[in-house]
Amino acid sequence: MDYVADRIALTDVMLTYAKGVDQRDLALYASVFDENVEIVGFGDQTVRGRDAWVAYVEEALKAFGPTQHMLGPQLATIDGDTAHCRTDVQALHFMKDAPKRTLTLWATYNTDMKRTDEGWKIVRHELESRGIRVQEDADGDAV
Repeated sequence: MDYVADRIALTDVMLTYAKGVDQRDLALYASVFDENVEIVGFGDQTVRGRDAWVAYVEEALKAFGPTQHMLGPQLATIDGDTAHCRTDVQALHFMKDAPKRTLTLWATYNTDMKRTDEGWKIVRHELESRGIRVQEDADGDAV
């Protein structure tokens, strides 16, 4: 096992996650998850299974225009073929029905991954919200 290569690969999983959701490439987004993934903290209910989660995200994205998920440095603990990653995120969401309104989320992703034949996959993903701000641009200028 190559620790440095694993660290880069774990970071790439989260960067692919962000790219997939922001570019609305749900096949790319789905590719980072294990088929039996458990998702916690994105709503009242835990979501189980990659297909159920991707369908949930696809529906949720209908409320938004462009989004941008900016990821902070990742702290990873690797134990053989499993890893736990802590990644801070600031996610900017433009509202589709109100283009002058933006929603910004500050949060931490607590993500468990496992090594598979296809590379590292997310097996559990938890959103730990730090805060949400909705801002309205009353002047019509960009926010």
